[in-house]
Amino acid sequence: MIISDSTVAAVSTPRAAGGISVIRISGDNAFEIADRIFTPLSSKKKPSEMEGYTCAYGKIHTSDGDELDDGVITIFRAPRSYTGEDVAEISCHGGIFITEKVLRAIYDCGAVPAPGGEFTKRAFINGKLSLTQAEAVMDIISAEGNASHRRALNVREGMLYKKIHGCSERLLHLLGEIGAWIDYPEDDIPEVDDDNMCAELSDILSELEKIRRAYDNTRILKAGIDTVIAGKPNVGKSTLMNLLSGCDRSIVTDIAGTTRDIVEESVRLGDIVLRLSDTAGIRETEDIIEGAGIEKAVKKLSSADLIIAVFDNSIPLDDDDKSLIRACKNASAKKIACINKSDCEGVLDRQEVFNNFDNVVEISAAKGEGTDKLQEVLYDLFITDSNVCEELSVNERQKQCLDKAISCISEALDAVKGGITLDAVNIVLDEAENALTELTGERTTESVVNEVFSHFCVGK
Repeated sequence: MIISDSTVAAVSTPRAAGGISVIRISGDNAFEIADRIFTPLSSKKKPSEMEGYTCAYGKIHTSDGDELDDGVITIFRAPRSYTGEDVAEISCHGGIFITEKVLRAIYDCGAVPAPGGEFTKRAFINGKLSLTQAEAVMDIISAEGNASHRRALNVREGMLYKKIHGCSERLLHLLGEIGAWIDYPEDDIPEVDDDNMCAELSDILSELEKIRRAYDNTRILKAGIDTVIAGKPNVGKSTLMNLLSGCDRSIVTDIAGTTRDIVEESVRLGDIVLRLSDTAGIRETEDIIEGAGIEKAVKKLSSADLIIAVFDNSIPLDDDDKSLIRACKNASAKKIACINKSDCEGVLDRQEVFNNFDNVVEISAAKGEGTDKLQEVLYDLFITDSNVCEELSVNERQKQCLDKAISCISEALDAVKGGITLDAVNIVLDEAENALTELTGERTTESVVNEVFSHFCVGK
């Protein structure tokens, strides 16, 4: 992989009016360019003469000396910088116009615009970050809650790399033992013990599966949970949705069948985002328009991650409720039964609900009661604890590498137990090890690297 010789620059703060803007310059000519457009007033040294990790206040100007602004320059000397190259960061006032003027002056001195992710890409190429650590930078930027932020930080600090690299090293050790026995039979090398190899492979497999499960948590924390609020008409579905979303998105009346289509809203409960769909009440109807809404609701149940089935505590279960219970049983989604109007005198057959749902929450949507308990159940269902899942951010690319490694190791285990020759075991374990080094970026292609950094924003 060829490291670009160009010196690049970009605005690293949002392109909007604000207190300050930070413009980052990275590359061999970073300090030469800084000398031409920045004159320190708080130091007698030019930027190129300043020590690393030092700042100076001064005047920002064009290479011809036309003053643009006053600001601060910070110097980072290679290799002790974010990119591993010489880096100068200029902080100017945060107006969009003045920021563009300063950036243009830098370009006029020979820097080229940095594409999205260029600085982090250079950090990876120069060995400052592993590929997984580089990917975590974007996860930190996009984190919207404590859980996703904590997981991204763990990866940025190298936890994922260390765990995957450790599994890779263990596979390499096994491959070395198998290879030596296959390649040098005349040296009387002891045959690899099947029981020991199975135990080691099982342990590695367990570790990788624990990491793999973090992907499901990551997906939920990033994309949210596709959630359907279902129930017969007028049990409080729309009131519950409005309570969770904090606004009257669904029409709330006493007229059965008011919601005739799917109303959608995204809401946050702690670290979890619910992508809520309030569906038409599921019941028998002769109304053509309402019937179309009910048909959509039933289809939505089959594709959801979560079904919140709402029952009315103030009336007995009827055929419509029982139809909903059957529909929930046939759906693959996780389910929560909400017994609404818990503040009313209960005539609902509660035992029937408890018999058909593992998770039951009592709420009063109208009074705003019970959402704390609902949040607890959601965490239990979707945010797996650290005993069975690593607290890591795992993305789609990493998941695919893990799936490949897990599949190959499982195949190797079956082969050993089935008495298949070590030559075949060696081949699939080598594929597993390749998948793990592709995950960490220790063995990857330029196209994969370019794809990873194509999702980064300019200036990072």
